[in-house]
Amino acid sequence: MPLQQLVEYFNDRLEREHNSPLRPFTIQDDKVFGNFGQIRVGSEMLPLRETLRNSQIAGYAAHIHVTGILGADLTRHESDSLKKLPIEQTSDTEAIISFDRLTRTVHMLNYLPQSHLDDLLILDVDPRHILGVKADHGAYFEEIIIKCGLKTRNVAIGLKINNEYARVYPSLLKGLYNYQNRGYRVALKFDYFSLDKSAFELISRASPDLVAMSSQHLDSIRDNRLPEKLNQLCQLVSSMEGCSVMLGIDDKRNATLARQMGFNLVQGAYFEAESFDLISEGL
Repeated sequence: MPLQQLVEYFNDRLEREHNSPLRPFTIQDDKVFGNFGQIRVGSEMLPLRETLRNSQIAGYAAHIHVTGILGADLTRHESDSLKKLPIEQTSDTEAIISFDRLTRTVHMLNYLPQSHLDDLLILDVDPRHILGVKADHGAYFEEIIIKCGLKTRNVAIGLKINNEYARVYPSLLKGLYNYQNRGYRVALKFDYFSLDKSAFELISRASPDLVAMSSQHLDSIRDNRLPEKLNQLCQLVSSMEGCSVMLGIDDKRNATLARQMGFNLVQGAYFEAESFDLISEGL
């Protein structure tokens, strides 16, 4: 189905669901956007490349781009404030779920023109969405995926984990199991500071298809155990036949670190720079 028809289909669907003239999805210059209150949501597709063959793209990670409804970029604080409400703040659960679903629909529609049969798309899901939905996680979005001509196995549910959520890991695991039972893949995402004992236990229990590690702050971390912990992470993921990913690589140092520690996939501006020879495998 052409992209414009899909946009109209999902607008019609939301109009019926909410019994209101709510038509949030628009298309401009062959890109899909979604309006939510006073903000406009767009997508950026970040290629996931094989570490030892950088020219080979294994899939994409969807990155949200948020602007004001009139097109002005929001400040980092304004953008982040949408995603950092306390876990206890349940009054906005429905808004969180609605925003999460709208964002993933925008990403899915923008992914279609470059999708291939076996490619993978990582779509982040707000942990509060998983906590807010009590059962049948993924059922609503499965209908969207099928309408777009793809299957749930093409989608990895990305979950950013930090220490704040440690006490609700059992509830998050229950939600992740529901996604996995519907054929979705799962991608757990960490930064170095959240890579503690409970994180390794969560990985072991969830058996995710992918475990992603942010390269942010790695250059400034003074921890003699850093190589050991990263290597331990990669070995654990490998033992479960999963795929380890290092995200946000901007320089040669972290590209080399990813290769030396055994990460399977890499992502970052370093690999997309025009000066980088994707045919060359020398890091």
